[in-house]
Amino acid sequence: MPGYRDIPTSRWDPDAPTDLNEAEAFLRLFHDENDDAENLGARLAAVRAEIAATGTYTHTREELTFGARVAWRNSSRCIGRLYWRSLRLLDRRDVHTADGIYSSVVDHLCSATNNGNIRPTITVFPPARPGQPYARIWNEQLIRYAGHRQSDGHVVGDPRYVDFTAAVSAMGWIGKGTAFDILPLVIDTPAEGPRLFDLPEHAVSEVHLSHPEHPWFADLDLRWHVVPAISHMRLTIGGIHYPCAPFNGWYLGAEIGARNLADLDRYNMLHVVADKLGLDTSTDATLWRDRAMVELNIAVLHSFTTAGVRISDHHTEAHLFCTHIEREERLGRSVPADWTWIVPPLSGSATPVFHRYYHEADLRPNFYLDPEARALALGAAAEPAGRCPVTGASAQPTESM
Repeated sequence: MPGYRDIPTSRWDPDAPTDLNEAEAFLRLFHDENDDAENLGARLAAVRAEIAATGTYTHTREELTFGARVAWRNSSRCIGRLYWRSLRLLDRRDVHTADGIYSSVVDHLCSATNNGNIRPTITVFPPARPGQPYARIWNEQLIRYAGHRQSDGHVVGDPRYVDFTAAVSAMGWIGKGTAFDILPLVIDTPAEGPRLFDLPEHAVSEVHLSHPEHPWFADLDLRWHVVPAISHMRLTIGGIHYPCAPFNGWYLGAEIGARNLADLDRYNMLHVVADKLGLDTSTDATLWRDRAMVELNIAVLHSFTTAGVRISDHHTEAHLFCTHIEREERLGRSVPADWTWIVPPLSGSATPVFHRYYHEADLRPNFYLDPEARALALGAAAEPAGRCPVTGASAQPTESM
């Protein structure tokens, strides 16, 4: 959640029956960590019989909640895992239509925003069943800004989403052409194919950025949305795959100030801020980028805090992640972590997570990004509605993610 960016892609076979060994391993984990769980032997027998009869099985609500939380606990590239037990589940496994998914997503965003006191939330839609098509959301996150390429090659908005913007425009979406147009959702269901949905204003809370010491900063007209809700990753629990399971935490300030607004291939604001600060940008040796990035991050943290919106700074989260490791080790659990992602993109060596080694492991349950999901979210080419923008095949391919 805080600290999430791209994660590696992973493949799975949607035609294969549920792996019984993985199902049993999860159920044993669930019973080991939940004293009030039902009799393990009876549950294992029921699941074995259900898989034998149908090729898969159904999680109880308690199993689903626990599995989603442990998937967060096992996410090796997330620095904010101290809070894994607080994840709220919105169980929408009975929702199959695009309209129903859209309504549930709007409810998710409103509930998660929580008047600025952002709540970690996951909405889980129906799982994939062996050999059957399934619903998914094309968008990388529920809220992202469009990238409008101009005739001279210049991009207004977020360059990361130029191709996705072109794809939804080909499907009929018309943006305002501003630097912060909210992209529509593309909800793809087996019965209806991909459909566009604009998010209502009340579901999208944004913070306009200002600086505590530089009044000119507000004139840059920068903003960012408050809920980072990942929507194209597959939740895997006990051999069952949930391709449509959007989830959110709250922002790590550096994600906005050191990446989204600072990266050369994103909003690329460092030179603008440096010029406003009067810094010497003629040589890298003046460290003008570093100084501009610090001020940009100060503005992000200041603006969110002033607006009453929950956000974390990278120093605090780094210390809390070390606390998380200590707690997990006391319980006899290892903490998988990818150093290259746990260390924040700003002042990394000044944080305690920099000065240690980590164990990397693929523990289940977990979240996975599949190749086709990545392609749909970032590389979608403009194609007629009802066609997959990656392969040109029908909107719901037989082999996916």
